[in-house]
Amino acid sequence: MSAEHETVYIKGERNVTVQTHTVTLGDLLEIECSNHAIVSRLKSQKFMKIVGKPEKRVVVSILKVIRHIHQTYPKVEIQNLGETDLIVTYEGEKKTEAIWYVIKTVLVSLITFVGSAFSIMAFHNDISITKLFGNIYKLLTGTTSSGFTILEISYSIGVAIGILVFFNHFGKKDSAKDPTPMEVQMRLYENDIQTTIVENASRKGRELNVDTNDSAPIYWD
Repeated sequence: MSAEHETVYIKGERNVTVQTHTVTLGDLLEIECSNHAIVSRLKSQKFMKIVGKPEKRVVVSILKVIRHIHQTYPKVEIQNLGETDLIVTYEGEKKTEAIWYVIKTVLVSLITFVGSAFSIMAFHNDISITKLFGNIYKLLTGTTSSGFTILEISYSIGVAIGILVFFNHFGKKDSAKDPTPMEVQMRLYENDIQTTIVENASRKGRELNVDTNDSAPIYWD
């Protein structure tokens, strides 16, 4: 079947992770066309070769991808439905044992717990909450607080419940289908990181664009 009047739809995510040195178009994009032969050929087509250590990134312009497709099918129409710049991260083949994930999870949880506790204590010290509770207790009861009253107990329980409700987690169930505030902040942080990577690569002339030599592999130190 002729590819003269075919339309190829491509969609690439902002951040793409690969485990092999040879990167195909199928590794970078979702490809759709009424001609399935075109899809199969494009998905298996080599796009670039990575030489170097893992855990490195390269920014690829979608124009470079379109030009690569046109070299095989010069007359097809290409519709890009995804990102205009792709961040390709080469991780290599990872062989990490499950015990290591458990250790990392425990360490991160411990650091988060200690850091959060320190922040709460520092905040309470700044506002002199012990003195505040003492004044309130004396005002309501007429007696001096011992520092361990119903005010302190209820406040401590309220802080714990407030954190669980605010971050949308209670036990093993989410109280709603919406993303939690922490998840929203993480996505915003990831978007800022990705935007910075793309802009830095463009300013430094390290983006893989239409002017890059097609036969040159991508070398990373």
